[in-house]
Amino acid sequence: MSAEQRQLFDSSPEPWEADDQSRHLVASVVLSAGPAKEFDYLVPDALRETVEIGRRVKIPLGPSNRLVTGYCVRIEDRPVGRRRLKPLHSVLDQRSLLSPAMLRLTRWIADHYLCDWATVLDAVVPAGVRVGAGTRMTTLLSIDREAVERLGELKLTAKQREVLNTLAASEEPMSPGELARAARCTQGPVTALRRKGLIRARTGRIATLRPEESLPAQEKHLVLNPDQEHALRTILDAMNSRRQRTILIHGVTGSGKTEVYIQAIAEVIHFGRQAIVLVPEISLTPQTVERFRRRFSAVAVLHSHLSDAERHWHWQRIAEGSVSVVVGARSAVFAPTPNLGLIVLDEEHETSFKQASAPRYHARDVAQARTEAEGIPLVLGSATPSLESWRRAKAGEFVLVEMPRRVLDRPMPTVGTIDLRAERGRACSRGSISRQLHAAIAAALDEGGQVILLLNRRGFSTHIQCPACGHVVRCPECDIALTHHRKDEIALCHYCDYEVPAPAACPECGFAGIRYSGLGTQRLEAEVHARFPNVLSLRMDTDAMQAHGSHQRALSAFRAGKVRILLGTQMIAKGLDFPNVTLVGVINADTAMHLPDFRAAERTFQLVTQVAGRTGRGPKGGRVLVQTFSPDHPAIRAAVRHDFNAFAAGELPIREMLRYPPFTSMIRLVVRGPVEPVAAGFATYVAERLRASLRRGEVDARVLGPAPCPFARLKGKHRFQIQVQGSDGDRLRAAVVDATADLEPPDDVLWIVDVDPVDML
Repeated sequence: MSAEQRQLFDSSPEPWEADDQSRHLVASVVLSAGPAKEFDYLVPDALRETVEIGRRVKIPLGPSNRLVTGYCVRIEDRPVGRRRLKPLHSVLDQRSLLSPAMLRLTRWIADHYLCDWATVLDAVVPAGVRVGAGTRMTTLLSIDREAVERLGELKLTAKQREVLNTLAASEEPMSPGELARAARCTQGPVTALRRKGLIRARTGRIATLRPEESLPAQEKHLVLNPDQEHALRTILDAMNSRRQRTILIHGVTGSGKTEVYIQAIAEVIHFGRQAIVLVPEISLTPQTVERFRRRFSAVAVLHSHLSDAERHWHWQRIAEGSVSVVVGARSAVFAPTPNLGLIVLDEEHETSFKQASAPRYHARDVAQARTEAEGIPLVLGSATPSLESWRRAKAGEFVLVEMPRRVLDRPMPTVGTIDLRAERGRACSRGSISRQLHAAIAAALDEGGQVILLLNRRGFSTHIQCPACGHVVRCPECDIALTHHRKDEIALCHYCDYEVPAPAACPECGFAGIRYSGLGTQRLEAEVHARFPNVLSLRMDTDAMQAHGSHQRALSAFRAGKVRILLGTQMIAKGLDFPNVTLVGVINADTAMHLPDFRAAERTFQLVTQVAGRTGRGPKGGRVLVQTFSPDHPAIRAAVRHDFNAFAAGELPIREMLRYPPFTSMIRLVVRGPVEPVAAGFATYVAERLRASLRRGEVDARVLGPAPCPFARLKGKHRFQIQVQGSDGDRLRAAVVDATADLEPPDDVLWIVDVDPVDML
């Protein structure tokens, strides 16, 4: 035990002190809230049967012996010498929440992403599981096995015998009410048997959530084309090799990647194992779950829109091994599958696979680590792979499988651009929808088709400005222009949720002609209603999709043809399969192109290509129109041609020249505080320590900054960033750990480390 840890405990001798070399059972515990280290505790004889690695325990901490919660991460039978160890107080969980393999994975996450182990453990075990959501404490009855052997000798009433027989036939303990109902009797016979000692009772939790019924598979496998056959054979070869391989399936939109996943998973299930399928957006989960449930009878779902009780129930079924397929968003990579055989990560390029708060893990890299530890395949799929995965595939680290054709040899949709520079100023083109796009929408609707319109901006107007004095209505906490939301007539900050009533006049000079400018999805919705008043349209963005089940209801209405025009943000741009969509319109392809982010061009290419792939999936074919002020930008030109190889060939040399990922590893540090000079000074101090650490370790790396973040002030805090880039990620992390050890910021100043950052704003 370290000197620092000793100070937490009494110096007075206690009965549990050990001053010899006798062996004791010692549990190592990581605290959920407390110092970021492991603490050793003696395991009392009374807890030997219940303490287990992966369960939570209560331990006495500090001189006051206050009880705190922690995770048991190790149990050893070893001598303790003269170390004064306190005993565990109690065990909280009836079963282990974390397997040894999952504990090793969480330890890797903590080391790789430079965060506390306890933070990772709390992220892996859902809150609903930790609090037992959807369960209640009750008395659980089980039969005394000696009583079963003496059943013929006992003098019992017929009802009592029926109760004992019912309980003996049950695989699980039963509550008194359940037992009485099953035996068709009152509580009297049950109570009598408990008094005679023939039934044992203990306190435990039972589920109150009614389980959903598993339906038998309703559909058979589809016939695969040669591209799909090749992809499936590659996955099965990896499974049969019994060693980890990562397979990158680069398949154009509509090439049938999902059917390949399904048939590979069927093989996994045939051998009694489980599969995890990760999707990037909550909006995709209902559609994906529905498709898998038509093929498999035991499918669980894990995502953030579940209640704690629902999440707990699914988690338990997965841990029991009664679920074959787990479908979910980012955190489903931690599903407690006891017999995992395959992980599929669909739309692997998506930034939503990266966690924005600690632990700032990327699901793709965690899936890679988990499959390597378990010796099973990882399948990554995308029409627009991330350049990181693409380079690893080209270097031979991943197995690359190309699927360049759509199923049934359907043609890719024709994509045309509309130059908004030429449209500007024309009286007949006022609004967000150009003349050409308006005509195309009308034609698609007249022919019985459906339309998708993409605009990756929420709200009605993106900024409010006075033309008289130039004042812009900004968030006082974030120094960002407020967005006008027409529904509640408010001006809202999308970063801290600060809101004020939408001003009728300039707050600065009182001018009554204040201007609401910029374009959001609410304004687009109003324009669509005005242009096509007799056509039912629907908006999908985070503002409109807050109610439970709203994603599924919206997509079901669109699939059924009740909704003819679907408009929204990027949540409608990927993964959706609607054969009757004959037109996709991109309202403004430039929204992300000019952001101060080295991935801006890549994200623009991915977004345009993905939304273009939502059309042309049926016999009617499809068409895409992209409105842009930059029709000659390489990302737009490549997206128009559906040419990922051309985009990668143009973008990768630029990344290499500038020493950006995927050619280097990157770590981003952000310092924030309420007083700008103090935060800036501390950021400078951190950067100096980083440079000194890199010099000491002779690490080939560079430190950029500190500099103000692109969003220099958020939630009342001034923000400064430091970027560390180097060719060796392990040595880079070691240098950052060395530089930030015992780092003590000034009061009210906070700092974070983001390894392999995705959000650069």
